[in-house]
Amino acid sequence: MLATTGIYAQQVNGLLGKALTERTQPAPESVFRKFREAGMKPVNHILTVSEKEKLNKAFSFLPPLHQKILKEHLSSVSFMDNMPNTALTSPVETTGPEKMFNITFRAEILNQTISEWATWKENSCYVQPENNDYQVTIEAGKLDAMVYILLHEATHVVDAVLNITPHPDDFDALVAPTPFTADIWSKINKPKEKATSALLETTRFRSGKPVLISSAQKVYEALKETPFASLYSMASWHEDLAEILTIYHLTQKMGQPYRILVNKNGVNVFVYEPFINKQVINRQSLLAMFYTPYKL
Repeated sequence: MLATTGIYAQQVNGLLGKALTERTQPAPESVFRKFREAGMKPVNHILTVSEKEKLNKAFSFLPPLHQKILKEHLSSVSFMDNMPNTALTSPVETTGPEKMFNITFRAEILNQTISEWATWKENSCYVQPENNDYQVTIEAGKLDAMVYILLHEATHVVDAVLNITPHPDDFDALVAPTPFTADIWSKINKPKEKATSALLETTRFRSGKPVLISSAQKVYEALKETPFASLYSMASWHEDLAEILTIYHLTQKMGQPYRILVNKNGVNVFVYEPFINKQVINRQSLLAMFYTPYKL
């Protein structure tokens, strides 16, 4: 999740010259305040030895461009207990023109696999009544959830530095498209009509409300007709980039699975695999920049 520019600031400290794996510190006070004001009781989480190893491993899996950008623009990494959302990428105040960022993660994810975490998140899109016959699961292998979530959040940093997607202050602003957003997005959080559907517009990341899980098969049938890799991709063009790059890297570069399964009474009735979707595949040429030398 990308925070609005200029919010949740923290002064840059001496961590910048250190290796990425050594930039862990408590989150900015304003991030703590944000969650306290929401009724939470966030607490700084100090990593154990095994948790540090998971973080180090996740950093090692990042694409070359992410490694380069983070070395120059990641101020710090933080972990919290009692944090409501999975992660938050926030801009950090500096004394110069450079853009710096903090990424804060919910510590609970350190104990989950990608499959476990992704299934939990996907099910937040659905209302599951009693005597429900349907189940939605995501098969994404046994790697640590931290691998997926760090890559997703780090992509927000790369995007903010390079403006792969536009970053207007006003969500309703009409701005010139970039190659990534052209023909798919009309505004930061509004897909073009041809890239969505009436049903998809009712889903959680478009409407803010979950839908009945009995409609899941129709939801993914509709998603299959779009250029989006996931339902969360449809939240904004920032999330679109972070999701498609993360799922691309996971499946096409690391050889991991990523399948959304809809079952009814234990029997599979539908599968959605993003990189079997031709419209998603057609966008992967836009991701080549993450794997080739890039001059800032």
